[in-house]
Amino acid sequence: MIAFGPVPSRRLGRSLGINNIVSHKSCTYSCIYCQIGITHRQSKKRVSFYEPVTLVDEVEKHLEKLKPEFKPDYLTFVANGEPTLDINIGKEIRMLKKFNTPIAVITNSSLMHHASVREELMEADWVSVKVDATENSIWEKVNQPDVSLVLNKIMSGLEKFAESYRGMLHTETMLVNGCNDSRIAIAQTASFIASLHPLKAYISVPIRPTAVQGVKTPDEEKLVDAWQIFRKMGITAELLTGFEGTNAGSTGNAFEDILNITAVHPLREDTMKELLKQDKTDENVIHSLIAQGLIKGIVHDGKTFYVRSYHLQ
Repeated sequence: MIAFGPVPSRRLGRSLGINNIVSHKSCTYSCIYCQIGITHRQSKKRVSFYEPVTLVDEVEKHLEKLKPEFKPDYLTFVANGEPTLDINIGKEIRMLKKFNTPIAVITNSSLMHHASVREELMEADWVSVKVDATENSIWEKVNQPDVSLVLNKIMSGLEKFAESYRGMLHTETMLVNGCNDSRIAIAQTASFIASLHPLKAYISVPIRPTAVQGVKTPDEEKLVDAWQIFRKMGITAELLTGFEGTNAGSTGNAFEDILNITAVHPLREDTMKELLKQDKTDENVIHSLIAQGLIKGIVHDGKTFYVRSYHLQ
């Protein structure tokens, strides 16, 4: 389950996902809004999850299965956890360049204080760094970081990366109602993001099932206010509050497509139906996967999403 999709992305068009984290979620954070669920294996230690040649071979096999109309716009490291925990990510990015498709990395920024991580991400064409808060107590509440991480060091690492990176740098800020959406908190976050000079800063909200129950989206007035605060600081900002669409890429193998995508990206019911249609099958596939305990349905904001179900040891 290394390669999946492509899936429609609000930022990257048609994005072929690369999950470079083995099986269960491994992350430096346990964000309260995470669509994958809580982090059972929290760590900041970088390790090898796959041999780089294995990862690249799996991506190549997946690309070969896709119909021409599903050719991805980006190969995107978006993992079952934090992708920079993979100590081989720099080598993998270099090896993936043979496919002549831009490479993106979506990171929570938590390991940016390591010079090695910054150097490896220099190889990517497009990088999104997460900045949910710049005040320590808010950061701890929203992102629930590994206890040994230090926010000031992460912010310093981000500044160093932004100064040297020559690719397309973007930021993402997830706003959670009652947590990091006050005018003061948003202004502090925006001020720091302005210092990074990103091409675009995305302001997003939880639109999929979240790790912690009760996580809510700020109201429309607060979102518009946040956008205006970012803009007044000279930042090109965009609100990400809508659904990406139902046009997920298929390989013809419904079981494989569903398991690969739901490992890192919950599938909304209408997207699932479109995927089954593309794979020329029916909802019996869903019933079978649920019966085997491989996926489960979750209702979020009145809509059903299907997510990967892991039996934790």
